[in-house]
Amino acid sequence: MESNKKILIIDDDTFLLDMYALKFSKSGIFDVSASLGPEDALDKLRKGLIPDVILLDIIMPVMDGFELMQKMTEEKLALNSIKVVLSNRGDPNDLEKSKKLGASGYIVKASNTPSEVLEKIKTIISEQNNLKNGL
Repeated sequence: MESNKKILIIDDDTFLLDMYALKFSKSGIFDVSASLGPEDALDKLRKGLIPDVILLDIIMPVMDGFELMQKMTEEKLALNSIKVVLSNRGDPNDLEKSKKLGASGYIVKASNTPSEVLEKIKTIISEQNNLKNGL
C-alpha cells in the first residue's frame, strides 16, 4: 500500500482519539486529521479536507455517526472517501445501517487492539482499491 493516505478519525473520547491518531501516524502510511466530534469533522470537510479514509464512532453527543454519514452524503462531502465505523456496539442492526449509509467496514473497538484496527483499515483500503480496479 502506498504511503501518505489521508485519514480523518472522528471520536468524542479524547483518549481514544489521541490513541488512534498516534497509532495511525506512527504507521508511516497515514497523514492523520483528528476531530473531537462530528461538528469539527463537518467543519474540516466543508473547508475542503478530502480524506482517503474516514474512521468514525457511532455514539457521540449532539450528532451520532449515522447522522454524520447522512449529512456528509446530503452535502456531498468526501463522497469518494472510504468510511469505516469504529464503535463499541456490535449490534447487527448498526452494522446494516452503516452499510446502507455507505460504510465499507465496521470494527468493534472492544474486540480489536489499535494495531488490529490499523491492519483492518489497510485491508479495507486494499479491498476497495481492488473493487475500483475491477479485480
